[in-house]
Amino acid sequence: MNLQRVEELVRELLVEIGEDPAREGLVKTPQRVALAYEYLTSGYRTDLADIVNGAVFEAHANNMIISRDIELYSLCEHHILPFFGVCHIGYVAQDKVIGLSKLSRIVDYYARRLQIQERLTREIAQEVIDVTGAEGVGVVMECRHMCMMMRGVEKQNSIMTTSSVLGSFLREQATRTEFLHLINRSPRFVQGL
Repeated sequence: MNLQRVEELVRELLVEIGEDPAREGLVKTPQRVALAYEYLTSGYRTDLADIVNGAVFEAHANNMIISRDIELYSLCEHHILPFFGVCHIGYVAQDKVIGLSKLSRIVDYYARRLQIQERLTREIAQEVIDVTGAEGVGVVMECRHMCMMMRGVEKQNSIMTTSSVLGSFLREQATRTEFLHLINRSPRFVQGL
């Protein structure tokens, strides 16, 4: 990412919206915004292999493993405004398990780019099944979108829920229901399953 070019573009944007980029409070804003976007879009410039870093371990188990309430922050690709919430990931291991912190890192890897929640949910589920070789994976995400809250319809309390289920979570109602029960979500929230 060319930070200097982003700074120039932010200065131009400030002028276009009627501000003075030389005003005391805005002098360093272009630099701060460039650094913020470098961080918020780091998913484009990160190698997933470095994130997982070999933290996939042999384990002879076929029990359900769940990580709940993983905080996430992303930017919607339609307005470049934040959306934020929680992600719940469950998988049924076959021969391998992944280090617990790596699930959160996978969420951040995909969230730190311009996104839509629907795709983000699916990408996380696919990555978990690819990395672990799990029998099945379920991902449920619940987020608030600033593009709905601070503009447009201005609905302050709306929450968008998305899910992606693969393998045994898709094929077997009992597995899916157990997952939803364990994350304390009703199956009625996961439409179309």
